[in-house]
Amino acid sequence: MGMSATRSLAALAAAAALVVTACDGAPADASSAAEGIWPTGAVDMLVGYAAGGSSDLVSRAVAKGLAADLDQPFRVINRQGDNGAAAAADLAGAPADGTMLSIQNASLYTITPLAVAPDKVRHIDDVDVVHGISSENYVLVTTPQTGLRTFTDLQTAQRPLRYGTTGVGTGAQLSGALLMKGAGVLSQAVPFDSGAPNLAAVLANDVDIAVIHVGEAIENIDSGKLVALNVFSPERIDFLPDVPTARELGYDVVVSQYRFMTVPKGTPAEVTGPLVAGLKATFASAAYQRFNEQNSLTPMEIPGDQVLARLTDDARRYAEMVVTGGIDLRDIG
Repeated sequence: MGMSATRSLAALAAAAALVVTACDGAPADASSAAEGIWPTGAVDMLVGYAAGGSSDLVSRAVAKGLAADLDQPFRVINRQGDNGAAAAADLAGAPADGTMLSIQNASLYTITPLAVAPDKVRHIDDVDVVHGISSENYVLVTTPQTGLRTFTDLQTAQRPLRYGTTGVGTGAQLSGALLMKGAGVLSQAVPFDSGAPNLAAVLANDVDIAVIHVGEAIENIDSGKLVALNVFSPERIDFLPDVPTARELGYDVVVSQYRFMTVPKGTPAEVTGPLVAGLKATFASAAYQRFNEQNSLTPMEIPGDQVLARLTDDARRYAEMVVTGGIDLRDIG
């Protein structure tokens, strides 16, 4: 299909707004975006995690919306490894021509640096942050078979409890480590590559408990296959209104995950302008809004400079939490 009316409107919309495409927050020349015809062919969307987890599902939902609005295929490619670092490295080294982009996770830049060697750290200024996507919360879960019904049961367990996380350097690792140590729970972290294998492990009772994204666990919570012990949000969340926060239990552990669209450094406005317009059209669609609701996702549809400001604040806050909590993420799986 050729250039449609929808695509033409997307280009005009891009010209009507200033678009943040660089890490220094400088606005792009949106007028030049209106003159471009991006994309002229298939676009690869890298996902740094396994298929089936939240990051994969979010990327596929956005790719579907972009493809519909911009009249070209957006191909999701799973390049898992090192909490998204493998995909981030591929993106940073890709041509800045609009043929590759990626929705990345905040934890790679705010938490992973606390858990890996300095030479393994990815830097946000290696890419351009285009726009925010959505955020989600973590929940601590177990199965009825464990006999654990409340968080107090974890504290009185007579054995070390194995808790699954979505990987080293993730919000699941950070929140689990802080809560387990702060509450004096005998425990051992078990990292997985993403949410899908973490969920499978706790459902199979291969781990006793797991810290996982709410959207990945809520179906099994609602069906009774999982028991939600607490969430890690500042306040109780609408998706799980009867589940207490860690703060309510007496532990100031507030950790969340959020995602944002990135492109190779120096990608021109001829690309980022239509991309932002396509994202906004996707966000406005009923299908995408249903997807967010069904997966317990909260829209975080903010400009790139605002995403960067939050990344900076969260990196500082998490570093302080680790010091205050007396934990070393490098020594905790």
